[in-house]
Amino acid sequence: MPRSASSPRTDLLTQGAACGALLCLVTVLLGAAFPALRLQAAARIEVLRSSAALPAWLAGEFEDAHGYATRPDGTALVFDRRRHRVYAVDPARTAVRPLVEIGYEAGRVLRPTAFHVADSGDFIVADAPGRQPRVSVFQGNGQVLNTFSVAASEAPRVTIDNVVFNGIAAARYTGTTVLLNQPERGVLVSEYSVTGAVQRQFGLLRRTGFEADPDVHLAFNTALPLPTPDGGVYVVFLAGPPAFRKYSATGTLEFERTIQGREIDPIVMAMPTTWRRRSVDDVSFPVVVPTVRTAAVDRQGRLWVALPSSHVYVFDGDGEKVRTLQLAGAGVITPSSMWFARDGRLLVTPGLYEFVP
Repeated sequence: MPRSASSPRTDLLTQGAACGALLCLVTVLLGAAFPALRLQAAARIEVLRSSAALPAWLAGEFEDAHGYATRPDGTALVFDRRRHRVYAVDPARTAVRPLVEIGYEAGRVLRPTAFHVADSGDFIVADAPGRQPRVSVFQGNGQVLNTFSVAASEAPRVTIDNVVFNGIAAARYTGTTVLLNQPERGVLVSEYSVTGAVQRQFGLLRRTGFEADPDVHLAFNTALPLPTPDGGVYVVFLAGPPAFRKYSATGTLEFERTIQGREIDPIVMAMPTTWRRRSVDDVSFPVVVPTVRTAAVDRQGRLWVALPSSHVYVFDGDGEKVRTLQLAGAGVITPSSMWFARDGRLLVTPGLYEFVP
């Protein structure tokens, strides 16, 4: 059309046609990419299959294996919470023997709640004979190094698998010090020497919105203090809105992250605002269920968080989620404990399985 015959309306129609053509082209290109995106979404959950496990006839010796680790010489250590014992399994995985026996005396354990093994093979067991919390430090061969009492509340806070969980049940061993979660003292982490002396305390309690209900407030600040390869500490909250913090070797807060994902969304949305109460040994407490079951730090400093949904989230050193996976043995495993060996293997209960991440 001659320029003299053009009009603003005609120019707009021409531009609209060009834009429509461009939009169609973009739509076609994106449509070609959508199947790949859908495949990536379907494959976003990895299934990590076990590489080894204790023989079934040995695993059957334990009633409630709630901790699984290895010493540098290859001997496996198994913590049986129901039998109040720690067992040793020889490197050839042919025999099992008691390493720590049940009892009230020093060097024995009664009503144990926590078990953790250092790189050296030395380990700790936290228990509460006579409702008095204490921590026992053992050499890898089961010889007790020291036992000390802890001025901590034994009151239950979180219920995991019908087992009540409190601060001393979160005990972790760095090889030289013991980390405890003690929100009743106004801090998230207390670090003790092996002689029982408090060396330092750090970590402010998080706000929960339930400060008027001390039992729930403390339950929402119940956490696992996990030592990291760089000397820092991860604090993973077990109940309430799922989250974790990273503290430096000096106890300075580096960052806090909220744990999010479609796997945990139903758990978060089902969180109640009131909790029924229960009594155990004449102690009344709210039945607060976990949003996180357990957690561990691997040799590269990545944080592994196990959820009640049987999924495991893996976070890098900056707190960013990098993997979503499920652990599979005879079936999909919902971990109750995780521990990383020196060579990077992941040891898991229940089932006493090993994985190569």
